[in-house]
Amino acid sequence: MRAYERLLNYVKIYTTSDESSASVPTTARQFDLARVLVDEMKALGITDARVEDNCYVYGTIPATPGYEDKTSIGFIAHLDTAPDFCGENVNPQIHENYDGEEIALGTSGKTLSPEKFPHLSRLKGRTLITTDGTTLLGADDKAGISEIMTLAEELINSSEPNGKVCIGFTPDEEVGSGAEEFDIPGFGAEFAYTADGGCENEIVYENFNACSAEFEINGFNIHPGESKNTMINAALVAMEINSMLPSGETPAHTDMYEGFFHLTEMEGTVEHAKLQYIIRDHSGAHFESRQETLRHIEKLINEKYGEGTAVLTIHQQYRNMAEIIAPCMHLIDNAKGAIRELGMEPDVAPIRGGTDGARLSFRGLPCPNLGTGGYAYHGPYEHITAEGMDLAVKVMLGIVRRYAK
Repeated sequence: MRAYERLLNYVKIYTTSDESSASVPTTARQFDLARVLVDEMKALGITDARVEDNCYVYGTIPATPGYEDKTSIGFIAHLDTAPDFCGENVNPQIHENYDGEEIALGTSGKTLSPEKFPHLSRLKGRTLITTDGTTLLGADDKAGISEIMTLAEELINSSEPNGKVCIGFTPDEEVGSGAEEFDIPGFGAEFAYTADGGCENEIVYENFNACSAEFEINGFNIHPGESKNTMINAALVAMEINSMLPSGETPAHTDMYEGFFHLTEMEGTVEHAKLQYIIRDHSGAHFESRQETLRHIEKLINEKYGEGTAVLTIHQQYRNMAEIIAPCMHLIDNAKGAIRELGMEPDVAPIRGGTDGARLSFRGLPCPNLGTGGYAYHGPYEHITAEGMDLAVKVMLGIVRRYAK
């Protein structure tokens, strides 16, 4: 079975995570896909396939006899889809022999256009898979899952020798907690790759440092006719807080290594308001400086309006894995070799995001990221090609071959 055929099945299983939930996994529906994968793994012959109580899926393809001493390699992807956009009732659209032009996304009124997505011209002639405009697609990261499952099938059915290959699927990557309870010793790999990137020739080992931040603003509300020098309008204070951040340091105004403050949600009344941000930067020093900026704003607001008016909470999410990968550059070199063997040039660039691999790297499992062939994640314009997924599988196969030498 080709990887895209698996994808068409997996995206129909609703697995969106929930950043407001404290449970593990954050949504029980992620078990629906986990159980399907365990059944499929067992059907392929992966006898130790299992899903744990916390929704982590593991399985092992043993080394070919005589190859037990080769470096064990793992491949990891995540079960959940992003809560940024609807992930339920996904209805993938298949466009065979794509002509490189604008495509209507179902009857939603939305279109996928080369004007907005110039890379579409490079996908001409491929089988393009899109949404119908009402949901995200879920290729992030069900494409990675599909490719790893296809890799497993090809390894098991091949006469070509391999070292031990470990498979892992995690919940809750999209809400920043996917690697927290990953059982690294039980997983069994010395090194691993996440399959959670963009174009199929992509390799990522530099990612953002990341945290979330929340300002809770407590106002003082009395009758507006009697409020002079007394009322504290929490909604207006929230606007004031946001205005104290540099206006040019947002996702819409930055790229490459530049960091940002991103206001993701706001709500407010006179009595109470809330601002939620994500903070990102590749530089560790700049990342710390951004957090200090928020703390300074909290201090200034409380000095102006009274202690307890603004309450800042910062939650650390993940760090830049580059420092962990640097002593293990064979991971990057072998991925580059596998990509070049397929006639592509490796695209090694910093990712403006993060993966489970970043956290796993700091927990002792060096884990760069591979592309899956997808684009425009987390929204209705998400798309991928069948051929790109085929190439992503071949990249993984090439990596396995290199570690079996």
